[in-house]
Amino acid sequence: MFLGTHHPRLDDKGRLFLPAKYREELAEGLVITKGQERCLYVFPVEEFRRITEALRTAPVTAKAVRDYSRVLFASASDEVADKQGRITVPQPLREYAGLSRDCAVIGANTRLEIWASGAWDAYLAEQEQAFSDLSEEVLPGIL
Repeated sequence: MFLGTHHPRLDDKGRLFLPAKYREELAEGLVITKGQERCLYVFPVEEFRRITEALRTAPVTAKAVRDYSRVLFASASDEVADKQGRITVPQPLREYAGLSRDCAVIGANTRLEIWASGAWDAYLAEQEQAFSDLSEEVLPGIL
């Protein structure tokens, strides 16, 4: 489970330090791909395999499944952190998410998300009231 918010910086080669608390879980490798709201999703390899299996069993006759699968897999990059805990974020993914220097890496349960810091701040400011208002409808009986 991935939790919290971290603020690493991209270096000039497009590398990003993974938060130390996640490095062990991602040591076997990870997959970076496009996510919704112009962020990047970072999955441990095993979690990405689980998603792959779920999409494999989805009907290819459904246009939404085809569209989602194409973007998800075409933009995916498998990476392994170096000895210092850095991963390289490919240029097309940096462009998609608007990453330049300052980033926000957030825990999102089974994945990490990488955001441009300004985009994350704007998203969070916009969503916090909605989060407060929707908690009863999203998780009835849980919270």
